[in-house]
Amino acid sequence: MSGRDPQSAAPAPSAFQQSVAAMLGELDPEPGREGLLDTPRRVEKAFRFYTAGYQQDPKKVIGDALFEAETDEMVVVKDIEMYSLCEHHLAPFFGKAHVAYIPSGKIVGLSKLARVVEIYARRLQVQERLTMQVAHAIDDVLQPRGVAVVIEAQHLCMMMRGVEKQNSRTITSCLLGLFRKDERTRSEFLQLVRD
Repeated sequence: MSGRDPQSAAPAPSAFQQSVAAMLGELDPEPGREGLLDTPRRVEKAFRFYTAGYQQDPKKVIGDALFEAETDEMVVVKDIEMYSLCEHHLAPFFGKAHVAYIPSGKIVGLSKLARVVEIYARRLQVQERLTMQVAHAIDDVLQPRGVAVVIEAQHLCMMMRGVEKQNSRTITSCLLGLFRKDERTRSEFLQLVRD
């Protein structure tokens, strides 16, 4: 049996883990206690997952599932669950996205619309930019007659800190093409989302 210390086989903490350990040292009077010993590694793993959208190309995801359109009627996928991190406080915000488009020659697999929301949500975000990014990615690849995205979310940076308003929701929208130009199209979408 070798006299090697089992701890020496463990990989050195990454710069990310060292930063988390330093933060814990600033926040907790007992940063060396058992419950916090492996926290830097767990936090790094969690944040890599929370921000995995940076490693994915939403336009490629959409482009991999294009089909000839047999319709020119509105396609709506609503109540897409989404979770993101506010770039100002790294606090979560979460809610639902509603995505619609009016085909012009091409349709996309429905799950890809949810994937686009997921890819952009899994980045450090503000809700306003997230909404626009989803709409513009769909518009760029599909080139439909219109795209509409509405996101409703609750922000823990407003609920746990600051004004501490538990029941507040933020609603953002991005309307392109017919959804912006045609009031009847916009009204139909908003009615479908409300139902």
